Amino acid sequence: MQFTKTIKALAVASAMVLATAAQAEWAPKGPLTIQIGFGAGGSTDTIGRIIAQTMKEQTGWNVIAENKPGGGGVAMFTGIANRPANGTVIGLGVSMPILINLVNRPEKLKFNLDSFDYLGTASRAQLALIARTDAPFDDVPGLVEHAKSNDAPISSDAKPQELAMRFVMAQAGVDFQFLATKGGAENTKLILGGQAIAGFEAGEHLPFLESGEIKMIASMNNTRHNYAPDTPTLQEQGFDIYVDPYFFFATTAGTPDDAKAALTAALAAALEADDVKSVVANTLKTPIINLGPEGTKAMLVDGVGNVATLFAK
Repeated sequence: MQFTKTIKALAVASAMVLATAAQAEWAPKGPLTIQIGFGAGGSTDTIGRIIAQTMKEQTGWNVIAENKPGGGGVAMFTGIANRPANGTVIGLGVSMPILINLVNRPEKLKFNLDSFDYLGTASRAQLALIARTDAPFDDVPGLVEHAKSNDAPISSDAKPQELAMRFVMAQAGVDFQFLATKGGAENTKLILGGQAIAGFEAGEHLPFLESGEIKMIASMNNTRHNYAPDTPTLQEQGFDIYVDPYFFFATTAGTPDDAKAALTAALAAALEADDVKSVVANTLKTPIINLGPEGTKAMLVDGVGNVATLFAK
């Protein structure tokens, strides 16, 4: 995976884009709509609405947040891909559902990665593999050794998490048992209660990590977590796979350069606002991560190959 090696160079390039964009004089003719690919009340909705509000305050544009749920963002991006490229609609989606659909049923979709111009990212969910503190292992190789002679039930609330561990199973020649749950809180409950030997969390585990009831076995992202810099990634532990859900922004491909520059600059400025940083930190337990236009496209291109590897096992 080359993504982590190129991100610094892409960040520099993005900074140059933003410097040029800051000088743009373009403004939307009429309302600018930020479409949110999920229903009201969730983390994507919360992030989208604070960004829309902040962009409106900072630019003076009429910015509207609108929920467009369906298919994990597929319905929203289908609409954006097939509308006029005039810079009046931005889509906010999450990378993993889009990538999974692009890999598994590309012939059913009315878009591909080239259907969009990318503007940046808000952040990503930091996904951790955790275990109870008294578990007889401290890392994934230790979990593998444990599974060779013991049952090893693992709780997860999303298919990519299970697929990542099936990748580990295939490479290591062991068997895990998978417990499907409805969310992170249930995962933690099963781990603390002893029904699962390990499981996945995206923030709900932090109080238990601080109290010493839970330990982190691996970062499932392609980099270490800001709150656990000493815990290596799954890749660093010998398994070349990751699950990296980014919250990203895109508009219709072919949007004029001045519109793209202005939208990119306005979005970047909103992401730097204290209120937005606070909401993202409270919602995702992670700081703002804006990859910029080029970095966002690279993240998705790299992600297609990674998801294809997930489903190959």
